[in-house]
Amino acid sequence: MAKAKVKYVCRECGYFSLRLLGRCPNCGAWNSFEEEIEVKAVKNARVSIAGETSVPVLLKDVAFQKTPRFKTKMSELNRVLGGGVVRGSLVLIGGDPGIGKSTLLLQVSTQLAEAGRVLYVSGEESTEQIKMRAERLGSIDNEFYLYAETNMKLIRQQIEKLKPEFLIIDSIQTMANPDVSSVQGSVSQVREVTAELLQLSKTNNMATFIVGHVTKEGSIAGPRMLEHMVDTVLYFEGERHQSYRILRAVKNRFGSTNEIGIFEMMSSGLVEVLNPSEVFLEERIAGSSGTAVVVALEGSRPILTEVQALLTPTLFGNAKRTTTGIDFNRASLIMAVLEKRSGLLLQNQDAYLKAAGGVKLNEPSIDLAVAVAITSSYKDIETKPTECFIGEIGLTGEIRRVTHIEQRVNEAAKLGFTKIYLPKNNLGHWDIPKNIKVVGVQTLEEVLQLVFNNS
Repeated sequence: MAKAKVKYVCRECGYFSLRLLGRCPNCGAWNSFEEEIEVKAVKNARVSIAGETSVPVLLKDVAFQKTPRFKTKMSELNRVLGGGVVRGSLVLIGGDPGIGKSTLLLQVSTQLAEAGRVLYVSGEESTEQIKMRAERLGSIDNEFYLYAETNMKLIRQQIEKLKPEFLIIDSIQTMANPDVSSVQGSVSQVREVTAELLQLSKTNNMATFIVGHVTKEGSIAGPRMLEHMVDTVLYFEGERHQSYRILRAVKNRFGSTNEIGIFEMMSSGLVEVLNPSEVFLEERIAGSSGTAVVVALEGSRPILTEVQALLTPTLFGNAKRTTTGIDFNRASLIMAVLEKRSGLLLQNQDAYLKAAGGVKLNEPSIDLAVAVAITSSYKDIETKPTECFIGEIGLTGEIRRVTHIEQRVNEAAKLGFTKIYLPKNNLGHWDIPKNIKVVGVQTLEEVLQLVFNNS
C-alpha cells in the first residue's frame, strides 16, 4: 500500500510546504502550519438534487427568472448586495466575534422565509439558543428550519430532503467534511466545504450565506482562495462598545463594490440607519476648531461626515502622525503640500486625524476637508458649521475635479448646509439647489484665504 503523502499548510494564507516550518515564507505568520494528509479524491460533476447534470447551451437559449433577486425588508442590505438576494449566489459575511453577524443573518432568515424555505445550519449554537434569539428578533411562523450540525455529509442529506431556497451556514470554520483528514477550521476543511457549498448553490439555484470568522489582522480566516470562490464578500464592521455597525461589500459579482449599509444594534436586533449623514454629524460641537465636513461617496451613496484634526507641539525630535479612518499616506501627503504650498510649519507638530463615526474614508475627494481641518487646528480658528468641502489636492496645490458632484451637492443641501467648496472644473451644466451656495476653487491657497480670511 502506498504511503500517504503529508504536507504542511499555512492556515493564514494557504501556502503549503513538504516540511514543517516555524514561519510562513509567504505571509510571515509564525506557528501557522498544520499537518494535512493529501487525499486524491475525484471531484463530482455539478449534479443537482434532481440528478440533472450541466450541459453546454447557447447563450441566447439560457433561461432565467425575470425577477432573479429577492428584496429583503432591509433596504440597507439590499443596497449592499446590489439590489437584493440573487438566487443561486454564495455570499460570505466576515466580521469580528460578537459584532452581530449571526444576529443579522437570523433577522434576514425570518424575512427570506416569507419567500421560500430556509435552512439555518448552526455549528456554534443549539436549536434552543437560536429560537430564543429568533423570538426576540422577529416572526418565526414561516418555512424556517433549524439544524444544529457540523458534518457536511449529513447537511447535504438534509438539503436534498428539504430542498430549501435559502441556506445559512454559521459558521464555515465549524463545518467539516469527514472525507478530509484534518481538524475543523483547517485550510483544507474550509476549502473543501466551501467548494461543496458552491456546487450545491449553483446546481440547485439556492442562495447561500456563510459566516466567516476573521483573523487578528482583520481578514477572513482560512485560505485566501475562499474569497475568490464566493460571489459576494461582505465585512461587518464596528466597535463592540458602540452601537453602530457598517456592512461593507468588498466583492460583488452582482453589483458595485464599496457599497455600505449602516445599522444600529438595539435590544430588539439590528435597526437600519436610513440617513447616516445625520448620525455622523449629530454630535458636532459648535465653535470648535480642527473640524471640517466632507461629502464622501461610499459606493453610489453620498455621505456627509466630519473630519477631525488635532495638532499639538511635539515634545520629541520627530513629529508623530496618527490617523483613524483616513489613510496614513494620504494624510502625510496633504500635510507636506500644506507646508510647501501654504507656508504652514507642521514639521514640529504632532498630528492626530480621525473620521468621526467609525467610517473609513478612502477616496480622493476628502483631501480638501482634511487640509481645512488641519489648518483650522493649527491656527485654532473654527470653521463655519454650515460649510462643507469637496476636492482632491494635487502635489502643486491645485484642487482637482471629483466624480458624482451633483449627487454630493444635493445631499449637502438636503441636510441644511448653505455653502460648499468644490473644484472649479466641476462647475458645469447641472442644476444647483437654490438653498446652497457653490464656490468653485482652483488652488488650496485660495480655499484657505476664503475660509480663514479673519486669521
